[in-house]
Amino acid sequence: MSNSIPRIILTVTNDLTYDQRMIRIAQTLSDTGYRVVLVGREQENSLPIISQDFRQHRIHCRFKSGKLFYLEFNWRLYHYLISQRLDGICAVDLDTILPVYFASKFLGVPRFFDAHEYFEEVPEVIHRPLVKAIWEKLADWLVPKFDRAYTVCESLAEIFKKKYGIPFEVVRNLPFADLPQPSPPVNEQVISQIAELAAIKKIMLYQGALNEGRGLEVILDAMHYLDDTVLVLAGDGDIGSQLHARVAREYLSSKVIFLGYVTPSTLRAITPFATLGLNLLEARGKSYYYSLANKTFDYIQAGVPALHPDFPEYRRLLSEHQTGLLVKEMEGRYLATLISDLLENTPQYAVLKANCRLAKNKLIWEKEKERLTDIYNTIYKNNWNEPLV
Repeated sequence: MSNSIPRIILTVTNDLTYDQRMIRIAQTLSDTGYRVVLVGREQENSLPIISQDFRQHRIHCRFKSGKLFYLEFNWRLYHYLISQRLDGICAVDLDTILPVYFASKFLGVPRFFDAHEYFEEVPEVIHRPLVKAIWEKLADWLVPKFDRAYTVCESLAEIFKKKYGIPFEVVRNLPFADLPQPSPPVNEQVISQIAELAAIKKIMLYQGALNEGRGLEVILDAMHYLDDTVLVLAGDGDIGSQLHARVAREYLSSKVIFLGYVTPSTLRAITPFATLGLNLLEARGKSYYYSLANKTFDYIQAGVPALHPDFPEYRRLLSEHQTGLLVKEMEGRYLATLISDLLENTPQYAVLKANCRLAKNKLIWEKEKERLTDIYNTIYKNNWNEPLV
């Protein structure tokens, strides 16, 4: 390891634009003094890279999905990594762990593992036994070989520590109190649309991927029983086309708005217009059950009470901060009743909203980021001639 300023490469399989966690991490490490490169993939609909204080690099692949994509991306990522002069590599989740491990071995540099989720327990994997077994064996083989590891919540840290026999630190997905510049441009048309809608309707906002297990079908069930309320879906995903078709088929078009992907800056601008935030994961695998989604804190930062699943991390959070309600049953009529009762109970809603205002100053990245910098500084502080910030 050289005595110059360490260069760290962070690796993901998305196109970087919408990955708020990785943008926060890369920015923080850059602010601390590290030379940071965030590496992702180039997609056909990728927006131009926004210039940041850290470097970004996208890998172009011929294959866009499935096994061939992972094979090609891993191969290209490995060759990119070994061609670089660097001092450390971070694998984000299991889908980049193989090239990061072998490249770090080849280069003789420390390796870090950032587990955003319980990868082999996500809904897309748990019902595919062979695929699940492959990811499990890969994790069992490689994760214990990493120098430092961290994840998004206490529950997953405890599970991973027992499973892999190495310490896992916790770095939660907390938002910036003050969004650093530069950031992706805002979509003024979308912001104006949501602002006008909020003046006449109650808005329920879902932000995130439109994938199975996110409670989206149940939310649509509930919309049949809710009046004067509009559901806004900010994101896209595997079941996006199915949801579009169902909304049209069930004559819900006046009650449901699909925004598609929006930049983090636009999302941050529209969230305060929401009356209620939605985070309704279903218990489809341990990854969801032990999750602590970043939208949880985005709603709090925007002063918006939210509904969350009755899972361990959300029980822990709401018992301390009381910024929303737990959903005990994933059924449309029950959900509609819960929402109606809350929105009609003005004193209860006001308390939840006030609690969001109190919690927003505590649950911020500016306070959480020290956990991240400590992880990297313990590796590099004795090998770096210049003092850490």
